[in-house]
Amino acid sequence: MKYPTGIKQHTKKTIHYGNRGMSLEEDINITNVYYREEDIAVIYKKPTPITITKVDFPNRKEAVIKEAYFKTPSTTDYNGIYRGKYIDFEAKETKQERFPLNNIHNHQIVHMKQIIHHGGIGFFIIRFTQKQETFLLKGETLFTFIEQETRKSIPYDYIKENGYLITEKINPRIDYLSWVDTIYFEGGKS
Repeated sequence: MKYPTGIKQHTKKTIHYGNRGMSLEEDINITNVYYREEDIAVIYKKPTPITITKVDFPNRKEAVIKEAYFKTPSTTDYNGIYRGKYIDFEAKETKQERFPLNNIHNHQIVHMKQIIHHGGIGFFIIRFTQKQETFLLKGETLFTFIEQETRKSIPYDYIKENGYLITEKINPRIDYLSWVDTIYFEGGKS
């Protein structure tokens, strides 16, 4: 392309990290709206606890948060109730052929172990974006892997073998509760 000054202008490519993982999150949020509207379950995304320290008030309708910090470490992404049972889960995406364990923080594992210990249902929803596959992985399965392996990531094949492939549909988009029915209420893998 010819530029007016004859000098080629270079544009710096900006990488935006803010929306990583949003497509899985959006799919789950849409699914959860469907579950609530159809009176199937009441499950919500948990807000991240922050403390606001500086706000710019140009006028009342345009307040802008300028500075904030995390009040406490967040636990997991979603919680709610289904068929009389408390549900708590974390949703993660990876572009790799494996799931890096550093995507899950120790306080999240401790939290999920407590949920399961007290009779709740705890699991992970993991999406492999390159393969366009989404799996439900029981919390107990993840904990066993961490305790028995020294790897820093879970191979795709392990999740494929030990997890539950969630088929994407129109409504609900990510029907993870069909697997919750099979795993936790019917008692087995199909």
